[in-house]
Amino acid sequence: VGLVSEHFSQAPQKLSFYSWYGSARLFRFRVPPDTVLLRWLLQVSREGGTACTDAEITVHFRSGAPPVINPLGTSFPDDTSVRPSFQVRVPLSAALLSNASVNVSHPAPGDWFVAAHLPPSSQKIELKGLAPTCAYVFQPDLLVTRVVEISIMEPDVPLPHTLLSHPSYLKVFVPDYTRELLLELRDCVSSGSLGCPVRLTVGPVTLPSNFQKVLTCTSAPWPCRLLLPSPPWDRWLQVTAESLVGPLGTVTFSAVAALTACRPQSVTVRPLLQSSQNQSFNASTGLPSLSPDHQDLGRSGRVDRGPFCLTNYPVTREDMDVVSVHFQLLDRVSVRACPNTPSVMRLRLNTGMDSGGSLTISLRANKTEMRNETVIVACVNAASPFLGFNSSLNCTTAFFQGYPLSLSAWSRRANLIIPYPETDNWYLSLQLMCPENAEECEQAVVHVETTLYLVPCLNDCGPYGQCLLLRRHSYLYAGCSCKAGWRGWSCTDNSTAQTVAQQRAAALLLTLSNLMFLAPITVSVQRFFLVEASVYAYTMFFSTFYHACDQPGEAVLCILNYDTLQYCDFLGSGAAIWVTILCMARLKAVLKYVLFLLGTLVIAMSLQLDRRGIWNMLGPCLFAFVIMASMWTYRCGHRRQCYPTSWQRWTFYLLPGISMASVGVAIYTSMMTSDNYYYTHSIWHVLLAGSAALLLPPPDEHSEPWTCSQKFPCHYQICKNDREELYTVT
Repeated sequence: VGLVSEHFSQAPQKLSFYSWYGSARLFRFRVPPDTVLLRWLLQVSREGGTACTDAEITVHFRSGAPPVINPLGTSFPDDTSVRPSFQVRVPLSAALLSNASVNVSHPAPGDWFVAAHLPPSSQKIELKGLAPTCAYVFQPDLLVTRVVEISIMEPDVPLPHTLLSHPSYLKVFVPDYTRELLLELRDCVSSGSLGCPVRLTVGPVTLPSNFQKVLTCTSAPWPCRLLLPSPPWDRWLQVTAESLVGPLGTVTFSAVAALTACRPQSVTVRPLLQSSQNQSFNASTGLPSLSPDHQDLGRSGRVDRGPFCLTNYPVTREDMDVVSVHFQLLDRVSVRACPNTPSVMRLRLNTGMDSGGSLTISLRANKTEMRNETVIVACVNAASPFLGFNSSLNCTTAFFQGYPLSLSAWSRRANLIIPYPETDNWYLSLQLMCPENAEECEQAVVHVETTLYLVPCLNDCGPYGQCLLLRRHSYLYAGCSCKAGWRGWSCTDNSTAQTVAQQRAAALLLTLSNLMFLAPITVSVQRFFLVEASVYAYTMFFSTFYHACDQPGEAVLCILNYDTLQYCDFLGSGAAIWVTILCMARLKAVLKYVLFLLGTLVIAMSLQLDRRGIWNMLGPCLFAFVIMASMWTYRCGHRRQCYPTSWQRWTFYLLPGISMASVGVAIYTSMMTSDNYYYTHSIWHVLLAGSAALLLPPPDEHSEPWTCSQKFPCHYQICKNDREELYTVT
């Protein structure tokens, strides 16, 4: 058997702790046709030294679309059908590198997706630069074994074959409108045992579900057969034959593939460019006429000449935006549900860029046509439609478990949401049923209105979420980022949500706590620290409106762009701390104002480089503290006594101010979490402003602030400020 190996790899990505779907790192691989084995090599490394803790990485796999995951255990929206993903866990403990592997035999060709993430994130808000930086890097490699010698099975043509110790690979093409596929082994002869010791493996493996068929012919009735209803249309189906005799035995047989096609009845629609007067109508019903389609199944395929097996309704695909498609019936608004023949619509989601959204299907039956004893059963399937309504209602085709829907006189509406649908042709099939008395359905017809959409996010994630478009190379997919305590796939889980009253209380706490800055503003004006007062006023203004804009719920007010307000708030906070410490140093006026300006410019530059870096703002503040400590030490040595000299200054101002500042820094750096952010950050506002009011130095008491030393005949005066050592003309 000719086998070749191929290797696929992608650049590693840094993992994140899980909080929403955007936290997971997605990888997309393309598995070539005729692949018989793929092997995932998963490598996880840790960068950051001994300060990093042990972690367990979760890796999800899925064929055809990104895996739908739910690490937080949240609820999905109503009418959403979710199937669990296949996942493995890779522990990373003392070693800096961990490896794992996953093997998949006979995988489905096409897109395969891998998503990896760390455990759910903690609620603690950690400042960048204080907490140890740990980087967990994940890289998957894909090893593919592909067969190049494969036998082609033609319909109804026996294919002689001899099995040795290694498997043999065959494949048969399944065209559209194939109702059944029958695989049969004939004339089986074994050299080492009685019977037909052959095992057939039919179909691909798709994760998380697997509907691969295995047929063992050792004790099966002769001839050995496998019947596949509704096999996947318009694709090659792989068959693997293995000998059960042993390494020295041989088995000879003839393999036959028999295809049974149904006669589809298609709705005849007028051409789009033809006028409505040329439309063909059925005179008795007033409905567009139906015409049979004849399918060519090859040289030997059998076409069922009996009744029609389905009624095909053409559907147009309208691409509206990225991962946004509208499907609508061509030249009509409803589908006729009949009792004997299922009505089928094809939804083309096979472009490779449609699997990153949510497929929404809504059905509504005509009220006047629905009787109490009638039921409309619908199935949504990928690859091929479900056609066996008369024998079963489980919506199961050869290799896919469909999604069932039902309409009745008591429930005339049905909805279905499929997040991240597989890349394939999807089919909506429906049929009218009378469970109690089938004769009552013979002449019944019910019109069903369909609403079919592919949307990035369901309802745009609602009022408490934001629909974000994510990208991995050229592949785009969407996810919901929730706020105000709402969680879930579409931000519909309110188990931890904030009430409107809580949202308003949080907004009032974070905004009104900034009024505490009126205290340092008043003290600064009274002591003629006008520059400092301006900085405090700037900080109070932008901090108030930044937190009014930063609210996650309904109590939101943005007077400027959010990014601008955030930058101004961070700049004002850093500048307020900078000018307060320098003012306490009691420098010469010119030097003080020069340092005011230079420090503010440095803080502005550092915030532009990294707004969340704590040391970018802490560095200038520590430099100001060194200047203040140096000046106080110089004055202590020069005056031979402690500075400041007054014990009242230390008792009632400096020590309380330093205590408030210390508590505020402790809260800001180590106590804030997502749950207590509203009141802990408000306390930080109060402590920061209160400490600034207490730490500002008193004015000089030996002279008036402004004295005029000389008058001129022209009514101008030269006035000297003894404290500022500046002159001004008045």
